Amino acid sequence: MTAGGGSGVGPTAAVDRMSAQPATSRMRRATAEDAAEIARLTGELGYAASAEEILHRLRTLTPDASQLVLVMELAPGKLGAWMHAGERLTLESGLRTEIIGLVVDAACRRRKLGATLVAEAERWARQRGAPALAVRSNATRIESHEFYPALGFARSKTQHLYWKVLA
Repeated sequence: MTAGGGSGVGPTAAVDRMSAQPATSRMRRATAEDAAEIARLTGELGYAASAEEILHRLRTLTPDASQLVLVMELAPGKLGAWMHAGERLTLESGLRTEIIGLVVDAACRRRKLGATLVAEAERWARQRGAPALAVRSNATRIESHEFYPALGFARSKTQHLYWKVLA
């Protein structure tokens, strides 16, 4: 997230706007101090990343106004969820805004942390003039296949991801 990135998310602004947000959490922009907790949460979904790797990524993403990285803070140093949304311009479809990553701690699910973050991504995308918000979900993540439609998302296609290691 950038200062001047236009998201309007501050320490309390988003909290006041999001009535569905649990009283025990606070939505805010991700900072370098969140790297270890983001790495921990990322590992819950099977994506191993060190705190140092996450720190490097945060330092690249947060100054970019086309990227939104938010966390749900439960207590100082303890996160319940994180979300990364971003926009990019593609030849085939123009401006695309997408939730790139969303992880909610297993102990915090069904407490509206994810829904709060998605609502903020929608608000941010609208503010930036995006015509739609997309999200991809692994076919094995059955819970998300109920979560996103409940928030108004419609499935548009099924696809395969091909991966080639270049190292």
